[in-house]
Amino acid sequence: MQRRQFITLLGGAAAAWPLAARAQQPAMPVVGFVNVASAKGHEPHLSAFLKGLSEASYVDGRNVAIEYRWAESRTDQLPAMVADLVHRQVAVIAATSTPAALAAKAATTTIPIVFTTASDPVQLGLVASLNQPGGNVTGATQTNVEIAPKMLQILHELAPTASVMALLVNPSNPTVAVDNSKELQAAARTLGIELHVLNASTDSEFDGVFAKLIQLRAGGLVIGGDSFFTSRIEQLAALTVHYAVPAIHAYREFAVAGGLLSYGTDFTETYRLAGIYTGRILKGDKPAELPVQQATKVELYINLKTAKALGLNIPNSLIGRADEVIE
Repeated sequence: MQRRQFITLLGGAAAAWPLAARAQQPAMPVVGFVNVASAKGHEPHLSAFLKGLSEASYVDGRNVAIEYRWAESRTDQLPAMVADLVHRQVAVIAATSTPAALAAKAATTTIPIVFTTASDPVQLGLVASLNQPGGNVTGATQTNVEIAPKMLQILHELAPTASVMALLVNPSNPTVAVDNSKELQAAARTLGIELHVLNASTDSEFDGVFAKLIQLRAGGLVIGGDSFFTSRIEQLAALTVHYAVPAIHAYREFAVAGGLLSYGTDFTETYRLAGIYTGRILKGDKPAELPVQQATKVELYINLKTAKALGLNIPNSLIGRADEVIE
């Protein structure tokens, strides 16, 4: 071999070494994060998910990449969003709402799915059982559907003479809407209350809902546990005060935003648990072997400033049970 050819070959090999070294580095895993609502209003929940992920030693941009998909309350967009994540062959799909979880479950039987839901995941068909999920799906659930009757009871304690109450549900999320309606209608019959179920799936329908509440002379409003309502917490809190309607929501953020009452499990905790499970799956754990986690601690928050604005006296028995009183 001539000297010039040898130098050329050597130079070419040296230039190729960094490329070869880079090619040997493992690709950063990608997590597909999909939710039926919008990013606005879900900042605390997303932070909790990222916190759980970091507890499992994964940090977005450092050793994992996250692809976000927000449906902006358009449930019909979810199948296409999930299909895109499946096409991209993401390592895990974090489906952080009931509609998103159902769409993901229908889209793939191979990519691991971690869900958050306020409904019974067994009844939804997401898992075979809580202890042994089976398949490619696991996650975290709340007890908010089960405690909906208690929310109505709390409103009844606040307004014991009220004979009419209302429930707000999102008809575009029928699974949660039907569960909430069924539970509260049974509770209303027990309490001797007439319960009206009102529907809203867009911002433009809120004014009509509150006009109906005034027409019904409803003594209180239970806001159903739905991602659309969660992303509109500040708006709903302001509307309940504007229309002077005592209202209760499942999540603490409602009372903090100026709503009267909140009663439910810590929504952010389910996101943290989902983040931990996502990290564990990235490390090699199988969804089928990860029992569904349940956030069971229930908290009551009362906004006394709002109560005063509404001209309400909160019973001492209710204040004594509160986890936090906002003044």
